[in-house]
Amino acid sequence: MHPLFLNLTGRRVVFIGEGRLAEEKLDQLRATGADLHVVSPAAFVPADLDSAWLAVSVAPPDVNRQVAAAADARHIFVNAVDDPAHGTAYLSGVVRRAGVTIAISTEGRAPALTALLREAIDLLLPADVDRWLDAAQEQRTEWKRSSVPMEQRKPRLLEALNKLYREGSCG
Repeated sequence: MHPLFLNLTGRRVVFIGEGRLAEEKLDQLRATGADLHVVSPAAFVPADLDSAWLAVSVAPPDVNRQVAAAADARHIFVNAVDDPAHGTAYLSGVVRRAGVTIAISTEGRAPALTALLREAIDLLLPADVDRWLDAAQEQRTEWKRSSVPMEQRKPRLLEALNKLYREGSCG
């Protein structure tokens, strides 16, 4: 597996599903700004995936199998929720805070473990991570202006973050 963050804003995402679990997954996708097209599992036809960038299916295995075949023929990744055998992409547990996004995956094998890990990481993430992000962005601007070599960047960022705490501006 290769982790990847997708910018789905304005891109066609076909969502095949209905029910409580489907609504939860649909809410996550709405937050991406994707051009969502929702299809009932009973009404799915392969042409629904034409021009799609991604398909997400929360349907019975027979429908997921149809979606997977149609997606494969169109070179589209498909997430078959709770049915990893019919998927080529896996939605993850996501922690979002102040511009920082952390995703956790068990490759579809153990969604409950993904959820537990997401909750644990959320508890560990500093409440002031927005200040970390601001400091990192300032550092990056300076590094580019000064042509700081890649191998020097992480130590410099760590020093900048430590400085925030020494000055009492974080905590």
